[in-house]
Amino acid sequence: MGNDTDATVIDLLLEQHAQIEQLLHRVSSIQSTAKREPFEDLVRLLAVHESAEEEILHPFARQSGIDQGIVDNRLAEENQAKHVLSDLYELGVENVEFDTKFQEFAHNVIEHARNEEKEEFNHLAEHCDRTELTRLATLVRAAEAIAPTRPHPSSGESAAANLLAGPPLAIFDRVRDMVRDWNRKAGN
Repeated sequence: MGNDTDATVIDLLLEQHAQIEQLLHRVSSIQSTAKREPFEDLVRLLAVHESAEEEILHPFARQSGIDQGIVDNRLAEENQAKHVLSDLYELGVENVEFDTKFQEFAHNVIEHARNEEKEEFNHLAEHCDRTELTRLATLVRAAEAIAPTRPHPSSGESAAANLLAGPPLAIFDRVRDMVRDWNRKAGN
Protein backbone atom coordinates (compact mmCIF):
# COMPACT_ATOMS: atom_id res chain seq x y z
CA MET A 1 0.00 0.00 0.00
CA GLY A 2 2.97 2.33 0.23
CA ASN A 3 2.67 5.26 2.58
CA ASP A 4 -0.11 4.64 5.12
CA THR A 5 -1.21 8.29 4.95
CA ASP A 6 -1.91 7.86 1.21
CA ALA A 7 -4.17 4.85 1.73
CA THR A 8 -7.86 5.31 1.14
CA VAL A 9 -10.48 3.78 3.40
CA ILE A 10 -11.06 1.23 0.66
CA ASP A 11 -7.34 0.27 0.63
CA LEU A 12 -7.31 0.00 4.42
CA LEU A 13 -10.46 -2.09 4.69
CA LEU A 14 -9.51 -4.38 1.77
CA GLU A 15 -6.22 -5.08 3.53
CA GLN A 16 -8.10 -5.88 6.74
CA HIS A 17 -10.53 -8.12 4.85
CA ALA A 18 -7.51 -10.07 3.53
CA GLN A 19 -6.10 -10.38 7.08
CA ILE A 20 -9.48 -11.56 8.37
CA GLU A 21 -9.76 -14.15 5.60
CA GLN A 22 -6.22 -15.43 6.35
CA LEU A 23 -7.07 -15.79 10.04
CA LEU A 24 -10.37 -17.55 9.21
CA HIS A 25 -8.46 -20.08 7.07
CA ARG A 26 -5.75 -20.46 9.70
CA VAL A 27 -8.23 -21.18 12.49
CA SER A 28 -10.10 -23.62 10.21
CA SER A 29 -6.94 -25.52 9.30
CA ILE A 30 -5.69 -26.17 12.85
CA GLN A 31 -7.13 -29.26 14.51
CA SER A 32 -6.17 -28.68 18.13
CA THR A 33 -6.27 -26.12 20.89
CA ALA A 34 -3.34 -24.46 19.05
CA LYS A 35 -6.09 -22.56 17.20
CA ARG A 36 -6.76 -20.52 20.36
CA GLU A 37 -4.18 -17.82 19.58
CA PRO A 38 -5.18 -17.23 15.94
CA PHE A 39 -8.84 -17.31 17.01
CA GLU A 40 -8.19 -14.63 19.64
CA ASP A 41 -6.33 -12.59 17.00
CA LEU A 42 -9.37 -12.96 14.73
CA VAL A 43 -11.77 -11.92 17.50
CA ARG A 44 -9.70 -8.83 18.22
CA LEU A 45 -9.38 -7.84 14.54
CA LEU A 46 -13.07 -8.41 13.76
CA ALA A 47 -14.28 -6.51 16.82
CA VAL A 48 -12.11 -3.49 16.02
CA HIS A 49 -12.80 -3.65 12.27
CA GLU A 50 -16.58 -3.92 12.58
CA SER A 51 -16.80 -1.18 15.22
CA ALA A 52 -14.91 1.21 12.95
CA GLU A 53 -17.08 0.31 9.97
CA GLU A 54 -20.23 0.91 12.01
CA GLU A 55 -18.96 4.25 13.33
CA ILE A 56 -17.37 5.64 10.16
CA LEU A 57 -17.89 3.70 6.92
CA HIS A 58 -21.60 2.92 7.02
CA PRO A 59 -22.75 6.40 8.10
CA PHE A 60 -20.53 7.93 5.40
CA ALA A 61 -21.90 5.52 2.78
CA ARG A 62 -25.44 6.56 3.77
CA GLN A 63 -24.51 10.24 3.34
CA SER A 64 -22.93 9.54 -0.05
CA GLY A 65 -26.25 8.45 -1.52
CA ILE A 66 -25.97 4.67 -1.45
CA ASP A 67 -29.20 2.68 -1.33
CA GLN A 68 -30.12 2.58 2.37
CA GLY A 69 -31.05 -1.10 2.13
CA ILE A 70 -27.45 -1.98 1.29
CA VAL A 71 -26.16 -0.39 4.49
CA ASP A 72 -29.02 -1.89 6.51
CA ASN A 73 -28.14 -5.35 5.18
CA ARG A 74 -24.45 -4.94 6.06
CA LEU A 75 -25.33 -3.73 9.57
CA ALA A 76 -27.68 -6.69 10.10
CA GLU A 77 -24.93 -9.09 8.96
CA GLU A 78 -22.43 -7.43 11.31
CA ASN A 79 -24.84 -7.61 14.22
CA GLN A 80 -25.45 -11.31 13.54
CA ALA A 81 -21.69 -11.91 13.28
CA LYS A 82 -21.12 -10.19 16.64
CA HIS A 83 -23.58 -12.58 18.29
CA VAL A 84 -22.06 -15.67 16.68
CA LEU A 85 -18.50 -14.54 17.41
CA SER A 86 -19.42 -13.87 21.02
CA ASP A 87 -21.01 -17.33 21.24
CA LEU A 88 -17.91 -18.94 19.68
CA TYR A 89 -15.67 -17.08 22.11
CA GLU A 90 -17.76 -18.30 25.06
CA LEU A 91 -17.91 -21.83 23.63
CA GLY A 92 -14.12 -22.02 23.36
CA VAL A 93 -11.92 -23.73 20.79
CA GLU A 94 -11.82 -26.92 22.90
CA ASN A 95 -15.56 -27.54 22.51
CA VAL A 96 -16.49 -30.29 20.05
CA GLU A 97 -19.09 -28.00 18.42
CA PHE A 98 -16.60 -25.20 17.79
CA ASP A 99 -15.31 -26.32 14.37
CA THR A 100 -18.76 -26.85 12.84
CA LYS A 101 -20.07 -23.52 14.10
CA PHE A 102 -16.86 -21.78 13.10
CA GLN A 103 -17.07 -23.07 9.50
CA GLU A 104 -20.52 -21.54 9.03
CA PHE A 105 -19.36 -18.32 10.68
CA ALA A 106 -16.29 -18.14 8.42
CA HIS A 107 -18.43 -18.63 5.30
CA ASN A 108 -20.79 -15.84 6.40
CA VAL A 109 -17.94 -13.44 7.22
CA ILE A 110 -16.33 -13.96 3.80
CA GLU A 111 -19.69 -13.50 2.06
CA HIS A 112 -20.30 -10.31 4.08
CA ALA A 113 -16.89 -8.92 3.10
CA ARG A 114 -17.51 -9.66 -0.60
CA ASN A 115 -20.92 -7.93 -0.44
CA GLU A 116 -19.36 -4.94 1.28
CA GLU A 117 -16.59 -4.73 -1.31
CA LYS A 118 -18.95 -5.11 -4.26
CA GLU A 119 -21.69 -2.78 -3.04
CA GLU A 120 -20.31 -0.22 -0.57
CA PHE A 121 -16.67 0.01 -1.64
CA ASN A 122 -17.54 0.23 -5.34
CA HIS A 123 -20.14 2.91 -4.60
CA LEU A 124 -17.63 4.95 -2.60
CA ALA A 125 -14.96 4.57 -5.28
CA GLU A 126 -17.41 5.89 -7.89
CA HIS A 127 -18.94 8.72 -5.85
CA CYS A 128 -16.15 10.07 -3.63
CA ASP A 129 -12.83 11.69 -4.39
CA ARG A 130 -9.50 10.29 -3.22
CA THR A 131 -8.97 13.07 -0.67
CA GLU A 132 -12.28 12.22 0.98
CA LEU A 133 -11.50 8.50 1.01
CA THR A 134 -8.02 9.15 2.44
CA ARG A 135 -9.50 11.30 5.20
CA LEU A 136 -11.97 8.53 5.92
CA ALA A 137 -9.08 6.06 6.35
CA THR A 138 -7.64 8.35 9.02
CA LEU A 139 -11.01 8.41 10.79
CA VAL A 140 -11.28 4.62 10.62
CA ARG A 141 -7.79 4.24 12.16
CA ALA A 142 -8.78 6.62 14.98
CA ALA A 143 -12.00 4.70 15.61
CA GLU A 144 -10.07 1.42 15.66
CA ALA A 145 -7.66 2.80 18.24
CA ILE A 146 -10.49 3.17 20.76
CA ALA A 147 -12.67 0.24 19.68
CA PRO A 148 -13.41 -2.76 21.90
CA THR A 149 -11.32 -5.85 21.20
CA ARG A 150 -14.21 -8.27 21.85
CA PRO A 151 -17.66 -8.45 20.30
CA HIS A 152 -20.26 -6.82 22.52
CA PRO A 153 -23.58 -7.67 20.85
CA SER A 154 -25.60 -5.95 23.55
CA SER A 155 -24.04 -2.58 22.66
CA GLY A 156 -25.88 -2.50 19.31
CA GLU A 157 -24.66 -1.80 15.82
CA SER A 158 -25.24 1.92 15.44
CA ALA A 159 -22.52 4.53 15.27
CA ALA A 160 -23.95 6.26 18.35
CA ALA A 161 -24.00 3.04 20.38
CA ASN A 162 -20.39 2.29 19.44
CA LEU A 163 -19.24 5.81 20.26
CA LEU A 164 -20.88 5.70 23.70
CA ALA A 165 -20.04 2.14 24.69
CA GLY A 166 -16.82 1.69 22.72
CA PRO A 167 -14.20 3.51 24.81
CA PRO A 168 -15.16 2.02 28.22
CA LEU A 169 -15.48 -1.46 26.70
CA ALA A 170 -12.19 -0.97 24.85
CA ILE A 171 -10.36 -0.12 28.06
CA PHE A 172 -11.87 -3.15 29.78
CA ASP A 173 -11.02 -5.41 26.83
CA ARG A 174 -7.47 -4.13 26.50
CA VAL A 175 -6.77 -4.59 30.24
CA ARG A 176 -8.20 -8.11 30.01
CA ASP A 177 -5.96 -8.78 26.97
CA MET A 178 -2.87 -7.55 28.85
CA VAL A 179 -3.65 -9.73 31.88
CA ARG A 180 -4.24 -12.77 29.65
CA ASP A 181 -0.98 -12.16 27.76
CA TRP A 182 0.94 -11.60 31.00
CA ASN A 183 -0.46 -14.84 32.45
CA ARG A 184 0.59 -16.77 29.35
CA LYS A 185 4.11 -15.35 29.45
CA ALA A 186 4.35 -16.10 33.16
CA GLY A 187 3.24 -19.67 32.50
CA ASN A 188 0.04 -19.44 34.55
